[in-house]
Amino acid sequence: MFLGRYRHNLDRKGRLTIPSRFREPLQGGAYLVQGFDRNLMVLTPSVFERIYRRVNALSMTDPVARQLKRLIFSAASPVEVDSAGRILIPPYLRDAIGLEGAAEVVGVGDYFEIWPPEAWEEQMDILQDAEANARRFAALDISPVGEAPDA
Repeated sequence: MFLGRYRHNLDRKGRLTIPSRFREPLQGGAYLVQGFDRNLMVLTPSVFERIYRRVNALSMTDPVARQLKRLIFSAASPVEVDSAGRILIPPYLRDAIGLEGAAEVVGVGDYFEIWPPEAWEEQMDILQDAEANARRFAALDISPVGEAPDA
């Protein structure tokens, strides 16, 4: 499980140090894909495989499905964590989200995201709006499964 957020710098070759607590699940490698919010997503092989199967099962005659396949698969890049705990982010992915210098590494459960710091600050501004969050998340049932609500 990927939790928390960290700021790390990219070196001049485009390598990013992965937080130490994120490295163990990536021992078998990972997939770097373009995210939906001008960010990158780092997926373990098992998570990528589940997404691959679901997206690949969509009809190729559906134009929205084709766009989703292009977004995810055309920018997907297998990556390995090197002995220094870094991954190499290809230039085309860095360019796609405007990543240079520093990066925010953000755990989101089954995967983690990489953001340019300015874009992450914008996300944080959105996420700190309590009234908007109450409206935005009202329809989602996030109560613990199998537990009775407190009386």
